[in-house]
Amino acid sequence: MPPAASDITRKGKWDMAQSMAKSTDWNAIWLAARERMRRDMGDAVFDAWVRPLVLASADGSEIKIGAQTPFARNWVASHHLQRIDRAITTESGQDVTVEIVVVAQRPVIATTTVSRDVPAITPAETDKSESRRALSTKLLQNTQTFESFVPGPANEFAYRAARALGTGENEEISLLYVHGGFGYGKSHLLNAIALEAKKRGKRALFLGAEDFMRQFLGALNRKETLGFKEDLRAADILLIDDLQHLCRSTYTVSEFLHTLNAFSDLRRKLVIAADKAPGTIDNLSADVRSRLSGGLVIALDKPDRATRLAILKSRAAEFAKARGLAVPEDVLEHIADNEESSPRDLVGAFNKIATYADLTKQPLTLEAARHILGQATVAAKKTSIEDIQRKTAEFYKLELRDFQSPQRSRRVARPRQVAMFLARELTMRSLPEIGKRFGGRDHTTVLHACRRVAALCDEDTMFKQEVDFLRQVLSRSAP
Repeated sequence: MPPAASDITRKGKWDMAQSMAKSTDWNAIWLAARERMRRDMGDAVFDAWVRPLVLASADGSEIKIGAQTPFARNWVASHHLQRIDRAITTESGQDVTVEIVVVAQRPVIATTTVSRDVPAITPAETDKSESRRALSTKLLQNTQTFESFVPGPANEFAYRAARALGTGENEEISLLYVHGGFGYGKSHLLNAIALEAKKRGKRALFLGAEDFMRQFLGALNRKETLGFKEDLRAADILLIDDLQHLCRSTYTVSEFLHTLNAFSDLRRKLVIAADKAPGTIDNLSADVRSRLSGGLVIALDKPDRATRLAILKSRAAEFAKARGLAVPEDVLEHIADNEESSPRDLVGAFNKIATYADLTKQPLTLEAARHILGQATVAAKKTSIEDIQRKTAEFYKLELRDFQSPQRSRRVARPRQVAMFLARELTMRSLPEIGKRFGGRDHTTVLHACRRVAALCDEDTMFKQEVDFLRQVLSRSAP
């Protein structure tokens, strides 16, 4: 009895699949997929997590990717599996199932077709010279020097301490910790210290906290933590910015503590910057907070009007020298009147009006400056986050402290989201700064609150009326 047409079709498809599986060069596909992921993810993330992975086996559409440790296997499976699956599917043109496994050593996958252009994976594919990367990912800014930093009552102590450490005038300062709001000049001071240290022939290593974390976890994954420690401790001055972004990982915090102790033992300098004092950073363990508090801890505060005006005049002098355009003093005073502005906000506002004048070749008058800056500066001057919190709390019959508390009940959480939404709309504060004023919440919490309130305004007419009413109240009560 001849076979049915459907049986012939099924057999043909099965034979074709088997033929494709035998002829597929999975080594070449894996290397092409790796290159695709490198472009999508960036070198830093790729080097830390994808570069050490290997093609463990390829059986038809079932692909196994090997990691060298259970920790790396779990992290990749949790954070990068979908990206790996998508990259291999795209490069192979086949639907595949990817699994991350632990392998003891790098395997070589034999294939029927060997590509002459792309070499197969071998144990020597990534040697030590490739996997050991330069630790510092921050490029020093030649414009952020001590000379370009404008000191005032709010930051002069931090400025003088940083300068003494950077120039070597005071060798007694071994650990300097500066903290303050976003845009207050912390990164500028760290950059200036690194520049001065390099002038003296010292090795200054400038890292963000996230860079420290990523580089260490990558070294842990590659089993190169000894090399990471050696490179780190070779620095005469280690500078770490945005310490609040150091993750809660036990490994990372423990390594950071070892680094603190090592630099103390070696009598080398350590400079840390964060948005708050050591004792209030939740991500750190008690022993790390205690160790940091033992250093020279200095707060940077909001600049007063005289300092704000001095910052603007300094920027105006640079602009006049570079472009030949003078900014009238009444325009600078108008910008300086914004009491809520950080130095970064001031420079941003100045750059906006200066760029407008440069491009349009129009006279820069006070009226023009007001028009260019729009209502943002006025709103920021007239409405503060504290005003918003107070009026919102009164409207919803809450206490001000409820906005700072960890309570998640609907009675507290929804008004808190409304206050965050209005703070973002009516002030010039950044998401991290707003979160800080609401009990130290991170920027993702504020962003979620803003999106949630906006969505509810579209869905619920009564709720929208509440938000509009509060907005009107705040506008009427502003001086």
